Amino acid sequence: MNAPEPSRDDLYVDAAYDMIVVSNRLPVDYQAGPDGETQWKSSPGGLVTALEPVMRTADGAWIGWAGVADREFEPFEHDGISIIPVPLSESELEEYYEGFSNDTLWPLYHDVIAPPSYHREWWDAYVRVNRRFAEAAARAASPGAVVWVQDYQLQLVPRMLRESRPDLVIGFFNHIPFPAYGIYSQLPWRRQVVHGLLGADVIGFQRAADAGNFTRAVRRLFGFATRGSVIDVPDDSGEVRHVVARQFPISIDSAGFEEIARRPEVQARAREIRASLGDPETIMLGVDRLDYTKGIRHRLKAFGELLRDGRLSVQQATLVQVASPSRERVETYRQLRDEIELMVGRLNGDYSTLGHQAIAYLHHGYPREEMVALYLAADVMLVTALRDGMNLVAKEYVACRFDEDGVLLLSEFTGASDELRQAVLVNPHDIEGVKDAMVEAVSMPKRERTRRMRALRRRVRDNDVANWSASFLKTLTGAGIIAPGVPEPLEAAVRRVAGAERLLVALDFDGTLAPLVDRPEDARATGRARAAVERLAAADDTRVAIVSGRALESLREVADPPHGALLSGSHGVELQLDGGAVTMELRDGELADLEELTRILDEIAAGDAAAWVEWKPAGLALHTRKVPAATASELQRAARERVAAELPDLTMRAGKGVIEFSVRPSDKGEALMRLRQHAGASAVVYVGDDVTDEDAFATLEGDDVGVKVGQGRSLATHRVRSPEDVALLLERLADERDISRGAPSRWP
Repeated sequence: MNAPEPSRDDLYVDAAYDMIVVSNRLPVDYQAGPDGETQWKSSPGGLVTALEPVMRTADGAWIGWAGVADREFEPFEHDGISIIPVPLSESELEEYYEGFSNDTLWPLYHDVIAPPSYHREWWDAYVRVNRRFAEAAARAASPGAVVWVQDYQLQLVPRMLRESRPDLVIGFFNHIPFPAYGIYSQLPWRRQVVHGLLGADVIGFQRAADAGNFTRAVRRLFGFATRGSVIDVPDDSGEVRHVVARQFPISIDSAGFEEIARRPEVQARAREIRASLGDPETIMLGVDRLDYTKGIRHRLKAFGELLRDGRLSVQQATLVQVASPSRERVETYRQLRDEIELMVGRLNGDYSTLGHQAIAYLHHGYPREEMVALYLAADVMLVTALRDGMNLVAKEYVACRFDEDGVLLLSEFTGASDELRQAVLVNPHDIEGVKDAMVEAVSMPKRERTRRMRALRRRVRDNDVANWSASFLKTLTGAGIIAPGVPEPLEAAVRRVAGAERLLVALDFDGTLAPLVDRPEDARATGRARAAVERLAAADDTRVAIVSGRALESLREVADPPHGALLSGSHGVELQLDGGAVTMELRDGELADLEELTRILDEIAAGDAAAWVEWKPAGLALHTRKVPAATASELQRAARERVAAELPDLTMRAGKGVIEFSVRPSDKGEALMRLRQHAGASAVVYVGDDVTDEDAFATLEGDDVGVKVGQGRSLATHRVRSPEDVALLLERLADERDISRGAPSRWP
């Protein structure tokens, strides 16, 4: 039976994460412990290797399938990453994954090297599972969060997210090729897939040719205007949204691979491998998933003919072929395994001797340290893929060769060939050309090997996975990966604004001065932030304001503002200036709406004891952070629907575990303008982390400084990572204000 479907209206539940990765598989594998308890271990693979550093830096969540059918797991934490499993049934595994993803899309996107299969029930399962992944992301994403969807299994997720959560910043990266339209047009659901991808703000591809193929498909299917990498996508109202579709070639953690390669025990293992193979003059190595796109048959055929023709002998060269198991329940892959093992057996029978084996064939995976030892042991790396989005094995081999030796023989049909031009490039379909390239690699002089490898290593080192991630995220959000501390451009802006005659420093509270917590009443500013705020507030030429969505009474209690601080509560409805608190008086109609809103939300909150309603001068907020996810989803859905039906003119704001309704619209932008006028400020520094802070960023001008805390699309010019970095920023601002008055610098 299929896994239960959540409602499409389940929005904003568990909305705690500003950065979310969505992929078919989680970065961990399930293991049953000795006593039946659930255990998890990190899983190898190119995508995991590429994204783990990003997730740890961003404190994000990863959504995916746990690898076990017909079983549900609760969210958990693993190695600093929040994990949110999505369930798949056995039938969905067969139809969505093995069927549509790997027997329809995979061969189609790899230039129909094998014939695709088209089944309507597979498509139905693909839609259903994509919907489940999209809903999981919608529930976990905070307002304005960044959601980065990965790969061909989830091409419908961007549009589904766009329709349910238009506030999100959505990226999609396609790890495999995207075919020319003449091939892609065979897909019966070609319009639906492209439409799904166009829900993203940025669509990334491995190669420029793939991005071009996609853009041409958009023009052919929809007629949308394209300008270079930008596609103009009109929405239902006629507004045009600009979608970027271009190449972002993925890479590896090159420093991590080199560190392993330099370990003495790994180098000793490499020597053991060579000895176990009879110390041949040359070891050729192939490392692939057992897949028909990898060209394993072509390289075996070429190697066998070299032995047959006497151009190589088993005393000169041994081929080690690692073929890790892949999709073994798919008939095409079972046939491929039988065919390759038959070829290996025949070649070994014809050419091996008692002391030297022609081919060492290994049909299983290895841990990373063993793979690095194999890379070090190999004189020639063979990458003969018939079609490959990137091929990270080629980059791993180069990263490990700190000795600047070894030869990379690389198919020109891999994405890696666009970057690794100093490899020996081959057309794997040209068997004679592959044979000549193998002989060239075996006989290449040491000086030439070193020259080529040095250039290859420079390329891989300069374009590692961190650069790939930062490049994509910078295009998506304008931020890239946010490192801890105060970045240099922000330090320069602080030095400039510190010289202002009269400065207003306006600060959001929750998520900016104070880390986010489960119980709003427990929020407190960090000690360093509070000390810096007090230093700034004590100066005659500086005013400090705290600008929050909280009611003014709640803000006073949790912020405990320093003497002379200005306050704005309830998104600008309430102000506390030097003359005391000012609250806008509500009109009779607004009071009536507030009374009706109170009745509605009290009834809904009664559905769970952990839900509660916060009263504000011009509205109410329904808090569901402490409510179980399924119940919280239903409560928020009921609140949205009932208020929309009975009080359609009210303003709604969704936050992290809270939904708020106001009878009088106001925002932080209006509040900031009033605070600036009251303070007589010649310049403003505004710092905030929420979608509601964008209204304030929009009012900044001239030399003003806007600072967004965390990920997400923003009008702010600068960013920091966390409240801890906000504290550091405020300390440096206070120091610079002192310097502007003639005090010595405290900075190192």
